[in-house]
Amino acid sequence: MRRLWLIFAQATTVSLAALFVISTLKPHWLHASSEKHESLGRIPVFATVETPAGAASAVNASPRAGYSLAAKRAAPAVVSITASKAPSRSASGQDPWYKFHFGKRGRQEDASPQTGLGSGVIVSPDGYLLTNNHVVEGASDIEVMLSDGRQARATLVGTDPESDVAVLKIDLDRLPVIRLGNVDTLAVGDVVLAIGNPFNVGQTVTSGIVSALGRSQLGINTFENFIQTDAAINPGNSGGALVDAEGNLVGINTAIYSRSGGSLGIGFAIPISSARQVMEALVQNGQVARGWIGVQTRELTPEFAEAFKLPVSEGVLISGVLANAPAAKAGVKPGDVLTQVGNTSIQSPAQLLSAVAALKPDTATTLAILRGTQKLELPITVAQRPKPQAERN
Repeated sequence: MRRLWLIFAQATTVSLAALFVISTLKPHWLHASSEKHESLGRIPVFATVETPAGAASAVNASPRAGYSLAAKRAAPAVVSITASKAPSRSASGQDPWYKFHFGKRGRQEDASPQTGLGSGVIVSPDGYLLTNNHVVEGASDIEVMLSDGRQARATLVGTDPESDVAVLKIDLDRLPVIRLGNVDTLAVGDVVLAIGNPFNVGQTVTSGIVSALGRSQLGINTFENFIQTDAAINPGNSGGALVDAEGNLVGINTAIYSRSGGSLGIGFAIPISSARQVMEALVQNGQVARGWIGVQTRELTPEFAEAFKLPVSEGVLISGVLANAPAAKAGVKPGDVLTQVGNTSIQSPAQLLSAVAALKPDTATTLAILRGTQKLELPITVAQRPKPQAERN
């Protein structure tokens, strides 16, 4: 027994001496051994699961961050548009393709065909697309390329220059269609994605937030009610999609504020509610019918109201009345202050324009007028708004 105990004591002494030497000279041997044993009992971060097709794939246990699902839903319905037009007769004709980017317009120096690049959004299984009027304006040939590589020549269904909306149609099967969102639920600060073909580099997705709603009086379109966003929008994005965090279409990208032609974080999109109304009118009637009374207006400033001792501080000042226009026939005169159209109160020229345009031609209504200190209510029949004159080069 004493002999066995002596052998055990000697073995223990040798083992401790060996461990001391290894820990002093080769400590990484001990760390490698411990990590190896720990890994045998650790649950892996990636688990292998069976897909519906029966194939094995590695799936991250943590959820994916970002907005890849929204982009995946919306991007297939966003197309690239190439619009070609005949050569300009004048070698110094102005190029209209950067019209809506607040920069200087380039000049066409040769007689080669002009080509414009933009984007569009498929909104119907029948092949209807929404884009901007300035993307296809004056084009004799319009080509559309889908994200899956298919190409088709588009037919121009109609345009509305005053809202900068155009509708195209292509004949292809199995078209991806974007889901339309609800602009009424959109709020400042909501995340949005801009999808298009900027600078012809290929389909691109940028992200940002809604910076403002109801932007108007920017001098871009006649009828303005823009969504402002800081999602990067550049030339070529025009006509593309502005989608919410779920991939639903909330706007058609239209313009940027820029001094250089590139994005400065101030972009504008037409709300899908407005674009949809224009599209339905163009598809059904080939034009957008808006009301018109034929007046020229100015803001009613507090200084003007005080100078002429007017008993109102809200309304618009009538600065001119077109001959034979509905307003002239109704008895409206320059110097009148218009305060109401039907049941709609008017506080600015933009409100008057929108209120009258919302009425169908040949609709009878009344105008509330203040002439000096006299209040008048004039019956009027709204006429069809004339088409805007084509811009001359």
